[in-house]
Amino acid sequence: MSAHRPALTPTGDPGIDWATRSMPLLADSIARDAAVFDGLHVGICLHIEPKTAVLCRWLLDVGARVTVTGNIGTTVPETAAALRALGVTVLGGRDDDAAAHAANLDRLLAALPDLVLDNGGELVARLTVGAPRSAGFRGATEETTTGGLRIRAAAQQPDFPVVVINDSRLKLVVENQHGVGQSVVQGFMNATNAMLPAARATVVGYGPCGQGVADTLRSLGALVCVVDTDPFRALTAIMAGHRVGSLRDLLPGTELLFLATGARDVIGAATVASVPLSPPGGDADARVVHRLADGREVVVLAGTRMINLTAAGGNPVQAMDLGLSLQARSLAAIARGEVPWTGAGPVPEQVDRQLAEALVELLGQGGR
Repeated sequence: MSAHRPALTPTGDPGIDWATRSMPLLADSIARDAAVFDGLHVGICLHIEPKTAVLCRWLLDVGARVTVTGNIGTTVPETAAALRALGVTVLGGRDDDAAAHAANLDRLLAALPDLVLDNGGELVARLTVGAPRSAGFRGATEETTTGGLRIRAAAQQPDFPVVVINDSRLKLVVENQHGVGQSVVQGFMNATNAMLPAARATVVGYGPCGQGVADTLRSLGALVCVVDTDPFRALTAIMAGHRVGSLRDLLPGTELLFLATGARDVIGAATVASVPLSPPGGDADARVVHRLADGREVVVLAGTRMINLTAAGGNPVQAMDLGLSLQARSLAAIARGEVPWTGAGPVPEQVDRQLAEALVELLGQGGR
């Protein structure tokens, strides 16, 4: 880690300034590749919240132009306003529906970025089938497993490099397992004000995110069951002390259900009547009780959107320091022509290893 890392001038926005002082890996990563980004236009689709704002600020600081749009329901209005004041082009807002979000993506690509940071594969899909590109277009990164799967399954493959950040071994451990595990449970507690000790919780999916959620719940006293169709993951859950079974068998005894899988339609449709329990003046979907025909009730939080973003501050700042450093270094590698493939591929091994070594130094010596 740099002993004399660069610094950014405070913005006056408490969330952004707190995140900025807590993200040393990103500061070092941008300083390392400053010359690469100078003069380039970076288009970003990512949750617009303080940690994302830090990445945008560093890119501006080293001479890049930045256009950003959020995912549905994940834009923090105060963060968006602060970014606009700093010179970032921000498209859309927190209340955008699917149609508005699609229009924001089209507007972003119409601005002709040279590098694209995607979150869900939608920008990459548009670029692959003919969306306009700048004359100096270099390639893209994709944040998520879901987006990576979407790109790889497409009939037409990108003719440009795409680095899938979630393929990083380092990210799976630090951000997904420990970061998502903590922030999802924190979001649930914020949304419900409920106690976890002795609560009967079921986690669907035991990949890195599901493992983090299940283990965090158990550490706080919940009685945890796990559903996963992969026998190796199911066995890992058993060895960690969780009860494992099918969703059909476990649901009747479940009080709290956490979906930690990229699969769709995990819970089937039922005839229900809905009653909002959301606090006045806020998100109408914050808490909605669904009454089934047989008299049972299910309370859905935030319309099953990502609870760590809708009811908490997203992943912990140290986890996002790593995740956005992986993004910055991968984008720089693409810009330098150091990613030799077209289509989706993993974070370059050298990038993963360098950041792992830096994180060991930072955390192992208490050097935050």
